Amino acid sequence: MTNYEQLTMLKELTDARSIPGDEKEAREVMKKWISPYADNLYTDHLGSLIAEKSGDANGPKIMVAGHLDEVGFMVTRIDDKGFVYFQTVGGWWSQVMLAQRITILTSIGDVTGVIGSKPPHILSAEARKKPVDIKDMFIDIGASSKEEAREFGVKPGDSIVPYFEFTPLKNEKLLLAKAWDNRIGCAIAIEVLHRLKGVEHPNRVYGVATVQEEVGLRGAKTSAHTIEPDIGFAVDVGIAGDTPGISAKETDSKIGDGPQIMLYDASMVSHKGLRELVVNTADQHQIPYQYATMAGGGTDSGSIHLTANGVPALSITIPTRYIHTHAAILHQDDFENSVQLIVEVIKQLDTDRVHNLTYN
Repeated sequence: MTNYEQLTMLKELTDARSIPGDEKEAREVMKKWISPYADNLYTDHLGSLIAEKSGDANGPKIMVAGHLDEVGFMVTRIDDKGFVYFQTVGGWWSQVMLAQRITILTSIGDVTGVIGSKPPHILSAEARKKPVDIKDMFIDIGASSKEEAREFGVKPGDSIVPYFEFTPLKNEKLLLAKAWDNRIGCAIAIEVLHRLKGVEHPNRVYGVATVQEEVGLRGAKTSAHTIEPDIGFAVDVGIAGDTPGISAKETDSKIGDGPQIMLYDASMVSHKGLRELVVNTADQHQIPYQYATMAGGGTDSGSIHLTANGVPALSITIPTRYIHTHAAILHQDDFENSVQLIVEVIKQLDTDRVHNLTYN
């Protein structure tokens, strides 16, 4: 894949609008890009996309999973003046939301709006010191009444997505976009299958785009039960610690310094044998990497590793600035190195190696 094709893929993936429970738009983009490299393409009953690259029929099943969904909102009600109220879908920090442009995806077309609240000029001095609570926010779509909002097509249950367009920064390796969490994981799954096309190895590889990760790692449960993998990789974003105000004891990862090997998060302890194989492979091929831990939150590995009688699993993450906001930044080299690392690991795996890892 040329750099232009790669950037086009990343743009299409991140520009797609897909909150938990409404992932169709991103799934169609994923399907477009991964289908040329898959021998079989199907979904589970929740909507996770599974792209299978066949190898030895009796070989180990290797699952590489990113999630399709991004944090967003859902319409809950419309008041008599036409203002829209909403529920967060996924984790949001209220301070990143006010005055941000959004798009409501209705059955008859897109509706643009902006997140508003009571202006600070009429708040008490004490109230101005506090972040605005999400429950006190609303969306202004320019409607003058509930009836007009309904004429626009807006109704309870509609998905609401942040509005932002994919933008390379002046340093062209730094890419600014919404939904890096976790379209970058989907892109890694696509590129892993691409790099393995025509490569001899005894494994069956599954590039998976899961649904509803941001609300409980749900699609990873159903897709892993569908596949029954022998090895699982969740590919996701991680926290970059290279911006002002973050100390090394909180996180010391830097964008551009390589993918993060997740040692521990709130959803799992990484599998020691698989982790050591990945680290040794990175050292052997001189692929840069960083270690990371995350006391709060988790990735799809948290569901994958608990499938059936257990799956050795590891999360490999891309250090990313400003996740769970309208716009985040990551480094293209970290994407490239993540793909190379996973491909080199897969090329080493076979039935004996997987069996030894399981009991390591």
